[in-house]
Amino acid sequence: MEPILIGYLSLAAITVAIYIGVHVAIALAGVSLFGVWAITGKIKLAMNFVALAATDSIADYTFGVVPLFVLMGLTVSETGLGRDTFAVIATRLQQWRGGLGVATVLSNAVFAAITGVSIASAAVFSKVAVPEMIRAGTARSVAVGVVAGSSVLGMLIPPSLLLILFAILTDTSVGDLFIGGIGPGLLLTFAYIGYLSFLGYFRPDLFTLPSDMPSGDEVPTHAIFPVVGLAGLVLSGIYMGFFTPTEAGAVGAAAALIIGFAMRRIGTRAAWRISVQTGHITAAVCFLIIGASIYSRMLAFSGVPASITQIALNSGIGPTEFLLLFAALLIILGTVLDSSSIMLVTVPLAFPITQQMGVDTVHFGLITVLAVEIGLLTPPLGLSVFVVQSSLRELGVTLGEVFSGAAPFALIMAATLVALVYIPQIATGLLGR
Repeated sequence: MEPILIGYLSLAAITVAIYIGVHVAIALAGVSLFGVWAITGKIKLAMNFVALAATDSIADYTFGVVPLFVLMGLTVSETGLGRDTFAVIATRLQQWRGGLGVATVLSNAVFAAITGVSIASAAVFSKVAVPEMIRAGTARSVAVGVVAGSSVLGMLIPPSLLLILFAILTDTSVGDLFIGGIGPGLLLTFAYIGYLSFLGYFRPDLFTLPSDMPSGDEVPTHAIFPVVGLAGLVLSGIYMGFFTPTEAGAVGAAAALIIGFAMRRIGTRAAWRISVQTGHITAAVCFLIIGASIYSRMLAFSGVPASITQIALNSGIGPTEFLLLFAALLIILGTVLDSSSIMLVTVPLAFPITQQMGVDTVHFGLITVLAVEIGLLTPPLGLSVFVVQSSLRELGVTLGEVFSGAAPFALIMAATLVALVYIPQIATGLLGR
């Protein structure tokens, strides 16, 4: 059997395995092993192929950025700095109709500059922001929708775990992707703020001005300094070239722990719990990366990426049309798969095509991340929606209510995605490309 045919059959087998519930990493690695065995006819060679791919995938220095940024994000979440950020911003916007929703978006944007994980943002602000918005008279569907919608900023505004994963999959500069994420992240943040301001003006029945929010004196401005200072330390260090993204993760994690202990927000038990959670998340990501590395090498060995690239080029489709079709595919996959799994399956196939078409890697990376993030808000999977609902179950919040409230934000994300496809400078402008 021809290697190219074995490669295409492997793709079909992986798709079936994932849809029937096999863990993504197991599906990728297992089918790839049998694919290489079928191509070479030697099981020992196939086993060595898999072992080498697995070792190389996590032995790279760049991979160290994953546990470090995860540790920093979990530490910040544990210390309650997200709660402080929301309290400070909310008290300054209490006379703005819809201001608590705007405060939630801005707080998520600031929090995203440290955590890099959307699910963490959804969990934190479900507990912090939703009760305050409901108490102030905001319609419950709007309150939960704001939290679910703005939580996606955690994967778009750098540092972002998905951008790191994309960098590993494509051997791209993490720093360049982080810089590229600033434009789309700010655009989406301001689009959310514009929508909430519009809603507050034309639908005042959905909001009432909060009458008993804490005053500015009760929530001092300096409460936000630790989180802003930490974000500034990490990001300025990367952008000004003082340290690499991996070194920035180490500095940020150390600084977050120092802040937590200095403010007496965490103790030895909390530190141990954070370390264990960091290990769990890192192990899960590591397992996925190993599976993706084996899968991408098997594809290259079979010649499938080159074949698909040639088909795409011969079809006459242009870069813009390809990016729109690819983004649509990612959004569809987002209804049944999580963000990381989608990237692991699709990026190794699509990346060579974009390179042949002359698409900037940073531009492609941001389109990919934004498209898969829409899946966090769409049924039936919608991980951010499930996190918000599970965090607010005691208030009687239903999944349908959260999906309904998040729908306008998903549409805003889709509009931002289209703008990003047609205007690459949104992602590449700060890089001077």
